[in-house]
Amino acid sequence: MKTCDVLVVGGGPAGSTCAGRLRQGGLDVLLMDKEMFPRQKPCAGWITPAVFETLALNVDEYRQGRVLQDISNFRTGLIDRATAVTRFGATVSYGIRRSEFDHFLLQRSKVRLLLGKAVTSLSHKGGWWLVNGRIKARLLVGAGGHFCPVARLLGADIGREQAVVAQVAEFAMSPEEEQFCQIKPDTPALYFCHDMKGYGWMFRKANYINVGLGRMDTSNFSRHMRDFCSFLTVRRDIPSGFDGRFQGHAYRVFGGQDRRSCVGDGVLLIGDAAGVAHPQSGEGILPSIESALLAADTILAANRDYRRENLEPYAARMELHFGSGSFKVASSSVSSGLLRFLGARLLSCSKFTRHVVLDRWFLHSDQKRLNPEWVPHTPGARREVAACDFLSP
Repeated sequence: MKTCDVLVVGGGPAGSTCAGRLRQGGLDVLLMDKEMFPRQKPCAGWITPAVFETLALNVDEYRQGRVLQDISNFRTGLIDRATAVTRFGATVSYGIRRSEFDHFLLQRSKVRLLLGKAVTSLSHKGGWWLVNGRIKARLLVGAGGHFCPVARLLGADIGREQAVVAQVAEFAMSPEEEQFCQIKPDTPALYFCHDMKGYGWMFRKANYINVGLGRMDTSNFSRHMRDFCSFLTVRRDIPSGFDGRFQGHAYRVFGGQDRRSCVGDGVLLIGDAAGVAHPQSGEGILPSIESALLAADTILAANRDYRRENLEPYAARMELHFGSGSFKVASSSVSSGLLRFLGARLLSCSKFTRHVVLDRWFLHSDQKRLNPEWVPHTPGARREVAACDFLSP
């Protein structure tokens, strides 16, 4: 029988970040994941500099032996329409490979690992969680993505919830393909659907190509995917008959009406399990990491008393941070309808593309940041700097 203070279910950026913070704070943490790492993760795979700042991670350190593609421009437009390039003149984002990034963060956490093991049973009795009949934990942290079993435990109706669906392919080019590839590595392309309910992308990272499409409206998704691939074929971005072995995934944006409960007695959710992706861009890596820091701060402040009332501050901090600014979801049917009607005209406006689509929706220049400082805990001690202390944008 394995025992621990905290069992984190899920080894992505949220799970590894939360687990690492809790270990630094003096807790005995076990992280389990159904996959072995490094593992493939369907994702566009780009991050803003804020990810490095929030993790207090050195860019040059990460770049050693890993793909880290500097991004200084974006190509934008509607699918099947003219496109334009917006130039920033400096690095404003980075392209990563999730297999490398997630594995790096997991190793960096330095916590005990139980990989290749899925959660098959959960029960709670006498202040202890019993997982798979073999693991006992005082606290359970669900970090297993949209389909996290801990989220189901807290009442997530995964089959009925509104979610963004996406299909992604990432593959290495041969030396010959790389030589003739016309896609510029520093200029990813964002191609929006005509109804403005989703977008496709084309992104080169060193010798890798990442292509995908995500939509908030799941109806006729296959047709939208085919139309997007046809558009890329006409542009000669992908060859005719392209078979990129697309992988599907789903996630929830923060602020929906059927928001998941993220706290219970001895249990809480972080990352995609809690549904924290940006409503406009769908980016989930930075908000997942931030939710992990907020959770770790709350857990350490609870001082090993994990009753629901002691974990509720996490839900309040989530609402304070994610419930404002660029995380707000437009609730007005008029505003969303107007946006769809004017989509082509708005995207043809360089100022709108630069300051709204890119600066706000994708680079999140107006979002509050979490304080990256971390004062390690000792058992029973209080932190002097809280992870939820906000910095100015």
